[in-house]
Amino acid sequence: MDRAQSDALWGRLRTRFGAARHERMQALGHDRIEERREGSWVFDEQGKRYLDCDGSGGIFNLGRRPAEIVAEAKRALRETDQGNFPMVSWEKAELARRLADFTPSGLECTVFSVMRGEALDFACKLARGSTGRTQLLTVDGGWYGETGFALTLSDRPDRERFGPLIPDVGTIAFHDVSAACDAVTTRTAAVVVEVVQAENNARMLPEGMLEALRRRCDRVGALLVVDETQTGFGRTGRRFACEHASVVPDVLVLGEALGAGVFPIAATVFTQKVNAFLNSHPLIHLSTFGGSDLGCRVGLAALTVYERERPWVNAARAGSTIRQRLSEVVSQHGRAVSVRGKGLLLSLDLETAQRADRFCRVLSEHGVLASPGMVARRSVVLRPSLLIGDEEIETLEQAVEAALISNAASKV
Repeated sequence: MDRAQSDALWGRLRTRFGAARHERMQALGHDRIEERREGSWVFDEQGKRYLDCDGSGGIFNLGRRPAEIVAEAKRALRETDQGNFPMVSWEKAELARRLADFTPSGLECTVFSVMRGEALDFACKLARGSTGRTQLLTVDGGWYGETGFALTLSDRPDRERFGPLIPDVGTIAFHDVSAACDAVTTRTAAVVVEVVQAENNARMLPEGMLEALRRRCDRVGALLVVDETQTGFGRTGRRFACEHASVVPDVLVLGEALGAGVFPIAATVFTQKVNAFLNSHPLIHLSTFGGSDLGCRVGLAALTVYERERPWVNAARAGSTIRQRLSEVVSQHGRAVSVRGKGLLLSLDLETAQRADRFCRVLSEHGVLASPGMVARRSVVLRPSLLIGDEEIETLEQAVEAALISNAASKV
């Protein structure tokens, strides 16, 4: 695409989507058109290469367009179609079986969805239905998606624009383990948590909190729901972040990383005990495109790659290296408070939202795409492919150093 074609396309996009949206993309250095994708890299309409550390919210764990998974998507398109959600197919059954083997022991049942919010919403419906209770609790600072329950549970300043929101949903203090457990009572259907709050400066649950919530939920008959949309499939250095605490939830929410960014598919995985409710109330939840046979074929191919490559091993190694190097760069150049996170889910605190935006813009100028946190707008989240190597690490380090130097020189 030449410059004239690019300018014309941007003109049409500004007209269609509005000047404010375009200005926001410009502020982050994201006013680019994705033209080609390969592994850890994205190429814009001018052929410039960018290290993708945005990952569209963490769905590209295996990089962009992994060849083996793309090939399976092409085969599946020739051999099958969307299928019928309530009806069993080989694709649905096999992916559910493989997920039961891949996820923590005891999580044997699966309902498929198209995206994270839908998978989380189903988890909440399942919790209310199976317990006969209505109260849902979460810790403050989470971000679960854009749909009904997910929106209500998320810590976002614009929630009330969409009100009234779903009732009997409450928030408990993040840092007070004792108070959090006390809030969980016989009225509570479920506690919904992220082990690492990616959009909130990669804030991790306090040590011992997940275990304490597990014990409290068992005591009062509530469910523990863990959303691993941004942490699952190896991003934190284990297959799932809850495994760091050796905790098995009643319900595990898996996001679009299941389809490796090739096909939209998500899943809610849960125990046989919880499944008893669905067995008694068949067809209580339907999703036209959830668990499409095409998507299941892609998910099966992705699981094969996850199991073979074990990217959580590289995430632990590379994440430790990157965090150490970036911490050194931060200490040299300032204008960032800290580097936080686990594995290859990392976040830098830039103190203000304006500095975070500028930081992203300079990163883009130096060939790295990243975004501010949706909750902690002062933070910048780094979510590269879990298969990154030394070249990508070097590119990221150099871009971060350049962005820190630019921020240090700025009066903003």
